[in-house]
Amino acid sequence: NSRKCAWIFDHFLLWYFLSKNGSESKDYSQLRNSSFPINQCMEISNILILGLGGVGLHLAKRLVQEGYNVTAIEADHHLIQQANESLDARCIEGNAMQIQFWREAQAEKMDLMIAVTNVDTLNMIASLIADRFSIPKKIVRLRSREFAEEESILTAQDLKIDLVIHPEELVAQEMAQIIQRTAGNDVIELADSQVTVIATRVYETSTFAHKKLKELSTIFPPFPFRLVSIARGIRTLIPFGEMELLPNDQVFLLVETRFANELMEFVGMNRINAQKLMILGGGLIGERVAELIGERVQVHLVEKSEQKAEYLADQLPDTEVLFGDGTDANVLVLAGLVEMDTFIATTGDNETNIISCLLAKHLMNKQNRDPHGGEGKTIALVDKEDYLVLASTIGLDIALNAKISAANEILNFIRRQKMVCVAHLHGVDAEILELVAGHRSVITKKPLHRLHVLQEHQILIGAVMQEGRWQVAVGDTHLQEGEKALVICLSNSLQEVKKIFQ
Repeated sequence: NSRKCAWIFDHFLLWYFLSKNGSESKDYSQLRNSSFPINQCMEISNILILGLGGVGLHLAKRLVQEGYNVTAIEADHHLIQQANESLDARCIEGNAMQIQFWREAQAEKMDLMIAVTNVDTLNMIASLIADRFSIPKKIVRLRSREFAEEESILTAQDLKIDLVIHPEELVAQEMAQIIQRTAGNDVIELADSQVTVIATRVYETSTFAHKKLKELSTIFPPFPFRLVSIARGIRTLIPFGEMELLPNDQVFLLVETRFANELMEFVGMNRINAQKLMILGGGLIGERVAELIGERVQVHLVEKSEQKAEYLADQLPDTEVLFGDGTDANVLVLAGLVEMDTFIATTGDNETNIISCLLAKHLMNKQNRDPHGGEGKTIALVDKEDYLVLASTIGLDIALNAKISAANEILNFIRRQKMVCVAHLHGVDAEILELVAGHRSVITKKPLHRLHVLQEHQILIGAVMQEGRWQVAVGDTHLQEGEKALVICLSNSLQEVKKIFQ
């Protein structure tokens, strides 16, 4: 099938370039944001997904959860069985290169086509087939970055693609941003950088430890902030009422950006940039992270394949590439781990990434050498969703998943009309959404502290735009029709959020 796809694609290219003039291309960052303008938004109800592998199945589950009508085409019988057991969607077993299965899926009735198979050529051709069925919007996953470079001879516009998704690039970009922020486990700027969410862990000696929510406002400086989510063990909690913060909780704090440094200082965090980084694994993601930040951060990359290490040494002039087994503590120490600020594991093995991060966390613990020092940050690439929760409960700072990053990018595209997903909080099953209060909507009827529907569905209003600027929401905040809000909710509460704001 792969050879047949390649043959078809080669001949298609020959025909295409004989019949059409070239056009300018976009770089990857432009393609990521090439979704249609808000004033041209259309209502999306029916979605066709090609491929039910890691990205496709995860995305289908989230789309079904949000109420979309999902139809999927997948050639693998076992994946079809798995999808039928876990999805309330129409799953068709068949080859997406055969038009009969598009007709069976009623492709002409679809509002959006998402091609996320493991074959780039199939995904690209699928966009052209979708265009022939008059499907308005097309999203395509590509592993190769060649079709998103400025010098590319074939652009997204040529292939009728509205959004190009590169999961490895997305997670590498995410890692690069996190690596340069060593203060909290994560620092996310929202709402045109007017609002910041800070993630940090509660220790026995923390200011937060054993405090109830209502106590926090009495012990903190006179500026507003909100505790918006808690990761406790394998559970995600939206904080309300008499809830008490416990050691080992991972907490997310929302504050106006102008007060972010003060809040971080008060809870014992110093906002500094990482200076030294070690990467375990020189695959697509590890190499890309080193490429993105090698000029600004001192990077050591450990690769267990001698041939690959030699290749990376030539490709990454700003990175010190070391050949060795990163699961061996002696190798990591000799590579200089104890001097590192951050350690990330990007190998293709989940267990290796988790165990090596735990080992690195122990070795980087500066408390062993300096009583005023801190612990280094660890970031693990984790492919299995179940392991994401495990990673956060056993001491890792951040676990990232490429398929979740890809799904978030696609969901952002889909939600642009009435609801925008601003961020997915790492390590918890919660999201931050930007919404507009509708005419006579439930959210506008009373001040926030009197809206019991929020607590009932575990929905929290973090910030609102009033009087021309974003500000942290408090109990007395009364949202008016047409005003924007940043809403924090569990991923399975999205339908309730829509109803409250409609």
